[in-house]
Amino acid sequence: MNVFILTGFTLGLLSSLHCVGMCGPIALSLPVHQYTEWKKTAGILLYNLGRIFSYGIFGIIFGFIGQSLYFANFQQYFSIVMGSIILIFVLNNYFNFNLFAGNKFQLRFIQNLKSKLSIFLQKRKIKYLFVIGILNGFLPCGMVYMALAASAATGSFVTSTLFMLAFGVGTAPLMYAVVYLGKYISNFYRSLLQKSVPVLLTLMALLLIVRGSNLGIPYLSPRIEIAPVTELSKDQQQQIIKCPMPASAKNDN
Repeated sequence: MNVFILTGFTLGLLSSLHCVGMCGPIALSLPVHQYTEWKKTAGILLYNLGRIFSYGIFGIIFGFIGQSLYFANFQQYFSIVMGSIILIFVLNNYFNFNLFAGNKFQLRFIQNLKSKLSIFLQKRKIKYLFVIGILNGFLPCGMVYMALAASAATGSFVTSTLFMLAFGVGTAPLMYAVVYLGKYISNFYRSLLQKSVPVLLTLMALLLIVRGSNLGIPYLSPRIEIAPVTELSKDQQQQIIKCPMPASAKNDN
């Protein structure tokens, strides 16, 4: 479990480069600059805790899905499917196929979410920063999708939740710093970070596909052997025959 938590934190740390480009405008719009230094620090912390809280909720949901598939022996195929979906997202955005442009429910959801974010960003009380963080966590994000695919592949809702919490903590340091230093980050570096996102997503998609391909490669794609159902041995049959019959069954006879 410790390995998964460390992996989630590392993934979040790397993903925070993407967060600067995607969520940076929201972070820079936080109503904290009128506060004193310590109150500003507390406000930014609340914002990041809100994001981490949302990721933890996602981890619980996808963890239950992954755990159910694990018990049903479908985890291997689930890993391939999740990797393929991420790869399709990357190709869709790169080649502008607009495969998901017609999803009116998604567009309406994003529009309503941004509208609520705008309302809370105009409020000046520090307590609303936690709510802004929660709403921010629900915005569509390729790196979050990647983390959710990896967390669901753990096959345990507890590990999945801890993975997503660690992921959120990993994104926090740079997101925390961008509020202070965001205005010093040039457009060139922001564009460079944006271009690195498809590369990271493609690598994770390929890793998930390879992981579920049952290639027998240790750690990368371990072979999953399902034990065949065999007939009972003679000793086992004799033990069953010798097993005393329950009293209730004797009375029925």
